[in-house]
Amino acid sequence: MSEKTQTGELTASQAHSAHDEEHAQGHGHQVSYGTYFMVWLGLVALTAITVTIAGIHLGSLTLITAMLIASVKTALVGYHFMHIKYDNAIIKIFILVCLVIFLTFWILTFSDLSFR
Repeated sequence: MSEKTQTGELTASQAHSAHDEEHAQGHGHQVSYGTYFMVWLGLVALTAITVTIAGIHLGSLTLITAMLIASVKTALVGYHFMHIKYDNAIIKIFILVCLVIFLTFWILTFSDLSFR
């Protein structure tokens, strides 16, 4: 045995197998059915609010309100059902950059349409 193995340090194969075990255990996070159920109820409630607002005719605020509610629903699905909550910080940064670029194009498009 080498000196490093005798001192208790992990070899590369031992570290790799420990990493594989962590993946097999689902990254060590357990989400309860209650959490999923509450998120689902929130999504149903937000859908009902969207349908109700569509029937009220708020004028130009109807589209903005619907898009804001859709954004909240997207965040809920991504955060809880797609487990972004448990991802690395770099993945969250990439998602944030994509959202900023998307919002920039969205704002530029709607500002162009509103000044025609």
